[in-house]
Amino acid sequence: MKEKCIKDDFHLGNIIKTELLRQGRSITWLASQVNCTRENLYKVFRRPWIYTDLLFSISEALDYDFFKLCSDRFQSIKNDKKTEP
Repeated sequence: MKEKCIKDDFHLGNIIKTELLRQGRSITWLASQVNCTRENLYKVFRRPWIYTDLLFSISEALDYDFFKLCSDRFQSIKNDKKTEP
């Protein structure tokens, strides 16, 4: 059986974009907070994973713990592997 890739259903870029929109903040605002361009943020939104230093800056700006989401996902996968036959 082929092992399912974590990237198949966990897309950090989409999660960040969703939280940004939920807060009613603009991409321009976030770009200024994390010191990057809007174009770079659009690239981030398309990626399932991003570098930890940028994720930390985005987490601070949005006051949202994206690392906890990653950790929870890791624990879920770990638990699923324990229950596999």
